[in-house]
Amino acid sequence: MHKSRSYNYWTRAAMIGAIYVVLTIIFAPISYGMVQVRISEALMVLPFFTPAAIPGLFIGCLIANIFGGLGMPDIVFGSLATLLSAYLVSKIDNKYLVPLPPILINAVVIGFVLHYVLALPLIMTMLWVGLGQVIACYGLGLPLLLFLEKRRHIFK
Repeated sequence: MHKSRSYNYWTRAAMIGAIYVVLTIIFAPISYGMVQVRISEALMVLPFFTPAAIPGLFIGCLIANIFGGLGMPDIVFGSLATLLSAYLVSKIDNKYLVPLPPILINAVVIGFVLHYVLALPLIMTMLWVGLGQVIACYGLGLPLLLFLEKRRHIFK
C-alpha cells in the first residue's frame, strides 16, 4: 500500500473509532445495559463503503466498552462481536441487508455477556438487545447508508 493511502486508511479508521466512542459515551444512559439503543451502532453501515471502518469500529467499541462498567467479558466479546459484524457488513452487496449482521451478532453475543455478567434472563436479554440494535441499525444506520450512498465519492 502506498504511504499516503496507508495514512488515509488509518486516519479514516481513527476518525470512525473516535466518533463511535464519543456517540456511545454522550448517550451512555441508553448505550449500556439490557435495554440499550447504542446510537453509535448506526455507524455499523460504514464497512459497506470503506474497509477502514472495520478496525475503526472495533477499536471504537473496545474503548467505549471500557467505560461501560461490565468488565472484561464486554470489552473482549462485545468488541469481537463488532469486529465480526463489521467484517460481514463489508461483504454484503445488498444495502438493505447491511444492518443484519450487527443486529443478529450483538443480540446473541451481548445477550450472553449480559446474562453472564448481570445474571439477566438470557432469551429476554437477547430480544431486548436485538430490538435496540434494530432501532440503531435500521432506524438510524440505514438512513445514514442511504444518505452516504449518494455521496460515495467521499470514500474514494
